Amino acid sequence: MDNIIGCVDIGSSKICALIASANKTGDMEVLGKAMEPCNGIKKGIIVDIESTANTIKNCMDRAQALANVEVDSVYVNIMGTHASIIHNKSSVNISGEDKEITINDVGRALQSAENIKLPQDRQVVDVIPVQYIVDGYDEIVDPVGMSGVKLEVEAEVIAGKITFVQNILKSMEKAKLRVNGFVVEALAAAEIALTQEEKDMGVILIDIGGGITNISVIKSNKLIYFDSIPVGGDHISNDISIGLRVSYNEAEKLKREYELALTSLIKNDHEITVNEINEGKKRNIKVSQVIEIIEARVQEIFYLCQDKLQEAGVLEGFGKGIVLSGGGISYIDGNMQIAYEVFDLPVRVASYKISNITKPEFLISVGSAKYIVNRFGVNDTSSDENKTKKKKKKDTGSFFRKLANLFHALF
Repeated sequence: MDNIIGCVDIGSSKICALIASANKTGDMEVLGKAMEPCNGIKKGIIVDIESTANTIKNCMDRAQALANVEVDSVYVNIMGTHASIIHNKSSVNISGEDKEITINDVGRALQSAENIKLPQDRQVVDVIPVQYIVDGYDEIVDPVGMSGVKLEVEAEVIAGKITFVQNILKSMEKAKLRVNGFVVEALAAAEIALTQEEKDMGVILIDIGGGITNISVIKSNKLIYFDSIPVGGDHISNDISIGLRVSYNEAEKLKREYELALTSLIKNDHEITVNEINEGKKRNIKVSQVIEIIEARVQEIFYLCQDKLQEAGVLEGFGKGIVLSGGGISYIDGNMQIAYEVFDLPVRVASYKISNITKPEFLISVGSAKYIVNRFGVNDTSSDENKTKKKKKKDTGSFFRKLANLFHALF
């Protein structure tokens, strides 16, 4: 069987589990997936480890049953609200007498890049090499085997909030799963939602979930900014519930039924009947009353994103504009027009071409699997436990295999 990758997506109010396989050409197939709401998570924060662990286990059990594969270790996403990116550069002298760079030299350079001063509430969860430099020669991807005196690495150090990271590890342990590593949610989303041209020329990715909207800026194939706002699609349903005095479930149903964010797109502003939340009686309202509420909240989400980007000074110089993704509002007609009005940039909604995947809620888990495959190669995606039960062939090792081992060693 091809290499097996297990991924768990901790969302703002739900959990997704996914099992995929990668073949020798790097193509990926989704073997099993499952999604469940989780009462142990509020706005992307674990508030009940036991409940979260149970949901993770249930999701993974269902995914394993569909995939007919046992998975003992997984990769987990980490949101912008729980992580920060720190650009760092470090260097080491080549240790061997023949001055040939070894994987150990690379490891020392990456470990040196990891040694940065962090706030007390942060810990390093990943070190992503951007480029290696050997005696002044830059843009090197794999320096092993080259000759030189000095090896430098430019890296992006990902620092996660200790509380979030440790609660994830505890939840996974209770669910009988080991964490291979954390994948920055922005990189996972970019892997499946963006084209290579967009990553190169510069693009703003707005990934709208249920309770959180993630904002990422990618240019020259590098993540230069990511953050989140604690507002998402669930807030639209809540606004409808309050504004029209209906239950949250009925508000969610109304949002999904009409799927509009602009009153100008209404073709027939007819009356509909809703149930009063407290009085137990029915009442007639117009479709436009629902859409006006949706439009106001969608505008607010985009203006909040704009404020974040302006504060960070990263709103200019993005030739490919805005890409919208996620299950929060990306399916609602009119969101592109509103985003264009707010940002004055080209806007498109991400489309996904992955087998067995039709729901945007699985974007992050699928993107995480693709990110791991593309970063470490198809022979380096799985831990030993996920390789299947048959005896492994002798592993001669590779540069990316050993980088993957360094990645796993953080945990």
